[in-house]
Amino acid sequence: MHKIAIPQFMIDRVIQLRGKEHCFEDFDPARTALLVVDMQNGFLMPGVAHALCENAQQIVPNINRLARAVRAAGATVVWIQNVYREETLTSWSVSCEMAGAAATERRIKSLTHGNKGWELWPELDAKPDDLYIEKTRFSAFIQGSSDIEELLRSRGIDTIFVTGTVTNVCCDSTARDAMLRNFRAVMVTDGNATFTDEEHNAALTTFYLVFGDIMSTDFAIACLERNAARRRAAE
Repeated sequence: MHKIAIPQFMIDRVIQLRGKEHCFEDFDPARTALLVVDMQNGFLMPGVAHALCENAQQIVPNINRLARAVRAAGATVVWIQNVYREETLTSWSVSCEMAGAAATERRIKSLTHGNKGWELWPELDAKPDDLYIEKTRFSAFIQGSSDIEELLRSRGIDTIFVTGTVTNVCCDSTARDAMLRNFRAVMVTDGNATFTDEEHNAALTTFYLVFGDIMSTDFAIACLERNAARRRAAE
């Protein structure tokens, strides 16, 4: 598990800017979704992964705890799977060019729909009634990547909690773009994983200062339970 180290001066700056440490803690669970980004064999399974992030296995228990708490509070769980499609070679040719032929071929083999690498990590507590979305870019919210925005808005969702791998690429870009599309975005500090503590904390710190909120799994679950109880009491 990553060692979380958000500088105190950054926390102080957030409080100065927003008036509190967690600007999105008073959310409506019924209008909330947990997004689980790229927790697939293509990133977690040795021998199958084209881009193995060993730290990602360590966050599975926290993601499962969050998923159970989200469902109990009446919120939505969304499993987001990165997928390769044939058109990607032309529509995102710059990425292929940067990666090179060998890495691109490994990605194709890993993330083509139905392949072992495309499948969700088997220890995840995914349920049939959850939402399942495929994306073709790092961010799920960027134009042409997926239909996640339409699906969330159709359910009245305005707040998202982002978990998954890797923190500073697909998770961060998804959370940032969600905020830019006017969703209240929260990154879960111990529900995301990348290759090093340094990369993890740098991504969380910048996101926290500019784009949204960050919470631990325990704090997020406590907020879910508290807000769900308030909602029930008000009905």
